[in-house]
Amino acid sequence: MAGPAFRAAAVRVRVPATSANLGPGFDALGLALGLYDDVVVRVADSGLHIDIAGEGSETLPRDENHLLVRSLRTAFDSLGGQPRGLEIVCANRIPHGRGLGSSSAAICAGIVAARAVTIGGEARMDDTRLLELATEIEGHPDNVAACLLGGFTLSWMEAGAARAIRMDPADSIVPVVFVPGKPVLTETARGLLPRTVPHVDAATNAGRAALLVEALTRRPELLLPATEDRLHQEYRAPAMPESAALVERLRADGIPAVISGAGPTVLALADEGTADKVEQLAGPGWAANRLALDVPGASVLPLATTGAEATSAD
Repeated sequence: MAGPAFRAAAVRVRVPATSANLGPGFDALGLALGLYDDVVVRVADSGLHIDIAGEGSETLPRDENHLLVRSLRTAFDSLGGQPRGLEIVCANRIPHGRGLGSSSAAICAGIVAARAVTIGGEARMDDTRLLELATEIEGHPDNVAACLLGGFTLSWMEAGAARAIRMDPADSIVPVVFVPGKPVLTETARGLLPRTVPHVDAATNAGRAALLVEALTRRPELLLPATEDRLHQEYRAPAMPESAALVERLRADGIPAVISGAGPTVLALADEGTADKVEQLAGPGWAANRLALDVPGASVLPLATTGAEATSAD
């Protein structure tokens, strides 16, 4: 395959926050949420320049160590070659280290942007390969599938490759997220999980995960039993006791609530009639946000429709 050529015009990529697991769907189920990072990427003559506003503006690296840049580089390699230079502007709104898929958003933004600025990028990298590459970078497909596809996703690994299907969540569902002030590292949360679980707990989770597909898509009245989990939330509770307590309190009030991803954010699945009330239930120390469900997933929004196209790559 000949090396790629690149578009001169910048592209804007918008990627949603995501909530994985959703209770019993550990490492399999994901939901795209209406909270977004925007990334503008332009191929330049030389160098690497990164501007960051919003979340992470004080802490994220502005060099090749940035996860977005590493994802761009990986995607460009897969597409056939690197551009001579890159200019990147990030507007970050997804909280970092809170279980809302900020790393998956960066990964997906990078690979989608690389494909978009590469002439013939979709022919070189189809949507199946996009998911596979994102999963290779992230390590598991649940968040990246929801970020790329939008809606409600079920993902799995087959012969070493990521696969996913997208479903439409019920329109009546209104996500409410409760974001605490302090993060929890995903590695810390995963380190608390046992190597084995009781058979009865595994069987219960299998049934609840199956029920959750029905509840999220067609019968939201079943969301409370459908979001019961026995595989990960109890084991991770010592790392996020306030989150675990909030989940327990909300569920005792009949509100379907789960730890979002690896935590510590709590996700409640309300409806139009209860969302405003639910939003007030967390108390001090939490940032409560009522969100929409994201439908399109990662989207490319060109900043220009005309202009010359660059023709060379390193």
